[in-house]
Amino acid sequence: MKKSRNKKQWLEQASKAATNGMKFTSLSGKDLDICYTPEDIKDFDYDAKLGYPGEFPYTRGIHSNMYRGKIWTMRQFAGFGTPEDTNARFKYLLEHGQTGLSTAFDMPTLMGWDADAPLSEGEVGICGVSISSLADMEILFDGIPLDKVSTSMTINSPAAMVFAFYLAVAEKQNVPFSKLRGTLQNDILKEYIAQKEFIYPPKESMRIITDMIEYCTNEVPQFNPVSVSGYHIREAGSTAAQELAFTLADGFAYVEACIERGLDVDAFAPRISHFFNSHLDFFEEIAKFRAARRIYAKRMKDKYGAKNPRSLILRFHTQTAGCSLTAQQPENNIVRTAIEALAAVLGGTQSLHTNSMDETLALPSDKAVKIALRTQQIIAYEHGVINTADPLGGSYYIEKLTDDIEAEAERYFESIDAQGGVIACIENGFFQKEIANAAYMYQKELDNKEKIVVGVNDFVEENEKIDIPILQISKSVEELQVKRLGELKQSRNRESVKRSLGGLKQAASDGKNLMPVILECARNYVTLGEMCGELKEVFGVYHESAVF
Repeated sequence: MKKSRNKKQWLEQASKAATNGMKFTSLSGKDLDICYTPEDIKDFDYDAKLGYPGEFPYTRGIHSNMYRGKIWTMRQFAGFGTPEDTNARFKYLLEHGQTGLSTAFDMPTLMGWDADAPLSEGEVGICGVSISSLADMEILFDGIPLDKVSTSMTINSPAAMVFAFYLAVAEKQNVPFSKLRGTLQNDILKEYIAQKEFIYPPKESMRIITDMIEYCTNEVPQFNPVSVSGYHIREAGSTAAQELAFTLADGFAYVEACIERGLDVDAFAPRISHFFNSHLDFFEEIAKFRAARRIYAKRMKDKYGAKNPRSLILRFHTQTAGCSLTAQQPENNIVRTAIEALAAVLGGTQSLHTNSMDETLALPSDKAVKIALRTQQIIAYEHGVINTADPLGGSYYIEKLTDDIEAEAERYFESIDAQGGVIACIENGFFQKEIANAAYMYQKELDNKEKIVVGVNDFVEENEKIDIPILQISKSVEELQVKRLGELKQSRNRESVKRSLGGLKQAASDGKNLMPVILECARNYVTLGEMCGELKEVFGVYHESAVF
């Protein structure tokens, strides 16, 4: 048998062939070979790096039968206008085959402001549903049995208050907390790094989240109190490896805070979930998801001493990349989203949101949302991709990319540790500078046409007319929410409000777990803004330093 040439010899010959002039790097800017061979993974240890699906280190997936056992949860992000508006959208999605709810809140809610606050003017119900009190949450979940549907809530700084509203609704439905299933995003560290919707300083925010993890461990055992989120880090312009490294570093910071609180790692770790972006580079994204599971399993076992196999498993939700959508030729976004969703599935996600084609223009219309949901259903039921766990495992290219992303993430961990940890890196601007540099390099590639975005810097249609119905949020939404809030403040028991707010302030000052007193505030119809305002007096407000 004739012995084949080694890769170096082959590359010398292949590199002489003409190319089309494009820049052949990953979306993250990494140089890629023309072809990958066994030489790229010659020291590969199957058992140490892969193993079988459902077994340590979980590179190939967290379940042995993966989607043969259960297809990922199809969880479309929904929220706009009044609680009545979003309640109707929830029911529409459930009727069309969605299997879990995912709640988007408006900017005032995300920032801890009530609908009647001066800073809320013009923003009520615009980018999500307006929630100022338990009364709003009662309407939001009217007719939706909380013991039958899992609910994800994308809320961070005021997550404790919004979660307390949710728990109080469950009490009114006579649903035991032990039967509630769902996920709070509640990842404040990534807010300082990327999304910037913070209220209190980092250390005080970490105290609140640790309180919530402790409370859920004891009282709401099926609910995930934190979804450590890389999505917004990627949307801010990071590379795939930065998204992975910074997200896991944040997650490990929560683990360490809980261990320092005295919690057993195996008591809380199984309920920590993660949330990743699925971007344009198909193979890089699949490799990122596989590397994430491997890193997480090894770190939880070797550094934090977890013994329960469920503590070693990285479970994650995925959303297709919002920043990859274009306002130009928006129908093209259906294709982008489908490919990104397929990467998430081949990477082993547990739940998935597919973006709608019109989301760069406005909140999605009913038709656009249904197309996005149907995209997931087509992937799940028509193309055979669920038949085999980790079907790309063993590909020379995929395994090399997985190894490379893991190695780059480990280098970031070393750098973060050397600077004093995650909070120190937030305060000194390390994360922000890394992301800004990555975003700048990618923009340069677009400006130079080294990377092509169809309809934006090539294949442009002059004088394009966009014929897509746009969801409009009426000014009447704000007027209704402000009126409703005023009526609530007049009708509630003022003495109970005063007493429960005093208890909240005292618990914050004394270092006690805040969740029981926040829940008591919620039951007494204390508003979101009132609770956040009370904590501001104790904790202060964080102001980010400029980084150049």
